[in-house]
Amino acid sequence: MHNTTYDRRIFSPGLLFRDLGFLISRVPALARARRNPEIGRAFMEKIMMVVTAVNGCTYCTWFHAQQAVTSGMSDKEISDMFDLQFEASASEHELPALLFAQHFAETNRNPDPDMVARLNAFYGTETARDIMLLIRMIFFGNLFGNTLDAFPARLKGKKAENSSVLFEFLFWLATFWMVFPAKWILRRRDPADTTPVSTGENP
Repeated sequence: MHNTTYDRRIFSPGLLFRDLGFLISRVPALARARRNPEIGRAFMEKIMMVVTAVNGCTYCTWFHAQQAVTSGMSDKEISDMFDLQFEASASEHELPALLFAQHFAETNRNPDPDMVARLNAFYGTETARDIMLLIRMIFFGNLFGNTLDAFPARLKGKKAENSSVLFEFLFWLATFWMVFPAKWILRRRDPADTTPVSTGENP
């Protein structure tokens, strides 16, 4: 039977504005998190890829695969992150954060309190807070990309549950001009500089 459901998580109007307000209010904290020496660029990209693998955002997959290459990650590490088989490619320092990132995304931002407590115990309050901010940032990016694709998917017969065509159309109209030039650039990137990845979702 033909699948008629667009099964990626997307924004509702209320969630969009709540998340946008949350991130805007924490711009300085996000800037600090990106400079945290306990995290580092490659570690940060692994977090981004694990969350993206769960949410299946095509745009974030392309972008963070490219960023991972420039951060020095190997093809196998990148593939493992997107396949959620990261235990073999993560250090002991990285593994708790990556497991938490996967859990956070799979529970749709409702992590078990014990998982939060373990994250704090392992990394300390400040670094754990920075990791959670980075997870929230990429989660927002994932839903942004998925919501952008929801209206074209609806036109092809795949409708997102509990969503309206008006919201999807207005979101697409307001944002496509920002994303599609980047999509075109990423599609034209040098194939020798990238790694094929699987998100577990159809584009």
